[in-house]
Amino acid sequence: MSGLQVSAWKRYGHDRLYVNQSDGKKVAWFDRRTGYLELLVEEQRDAVLDVLAPYLTASSSPVAHKALHSEDDLAGNRPGDALQMKVDELTPGFWQWALARLSGRRLEADSWRAGLAGERRVGAELERLARRGWRVLHSIPLPGEVDIDHVLIGPGGAFCFNTKRHRGARVWVGDDSVRIGGQSYPYVRKSRAEARRASAALTSACGFPVEVQPVLAFVAVAELQVVPSLRDVRVLQEHDISAFKHLKSGLRPDKVELVYTAARDRRTWVRSY
Repeated sequence: MSGLQVSAWKRYGHDRLYVNQSDGKKVAWFDRRTGYLELLVEEQRDAVLDVLAPYLTASSSPVAHKALHSEDDLAGNRPGDALQMKVDELTPGFWQWALARLSGRRLEADSWRAGLAGERRVGAELERLARRGWRVLHSIPLPGEVDIDHVLIGPGGAFCFNTKRHRGARVWVGDDSVRIGGQSYPYVRKSRAEARRASAALTSACGFPVEVQPVLAFVAVAELQVVPSLRDVRVLQEHDISAFKHLKSGLRPDKVELVYTAARDRRTWVRSY
């Protein structure tokens, strides 16, 4: 007996079977819609196929893809993983937390927690595009202890998302900066820089040009104004993300998979571009 366990998971258009060890470690997952089998532990190939056999029909035989080492595979990253680590690091003990709340003082972790909520909201919207042939990755680590919030790859091309949550704020977006409550933020310039960096990394990894378009996504804002002259950076709210399903003129399905395969490899992003 292999001791492997199978659990079903359905969400955002996915219909998957996850294969785990008894200690909860993920070994593989199988997409029942596409026949895609992701082996995370190559040595368990035969055991995985055996345990999945009762769940498969004649028309759903899996096509196995060689897995990256788990430490290099970014496909399992959840929205906001990098921010979650920061929240965990900064969250005080119970009594410190209670004292801060009683005194009305904001904690340093609060701003990080707000950002985390924003990335999770945008991540959920992006995952809904999977049924339309899109691939999405979250919390892409870059050198210098920074990360890209989300990378979206699909029929409409490749996009790099910079997510910002400003609950109830009135936001003005100019050609190079953003104004919120009298303060200026370099969000537009940062979005451009991240997209250039992603394009260089993916072009190098794929061996053909990969254009990555910058997207600045605002969450929970009351009003969003964008100057008409800003054309190279898409600026939107979280509820606008569903419109990406209509984009068709970017990448062929085979190119989508090639770019996604490169993007999910941590080693693609280790160089400073």
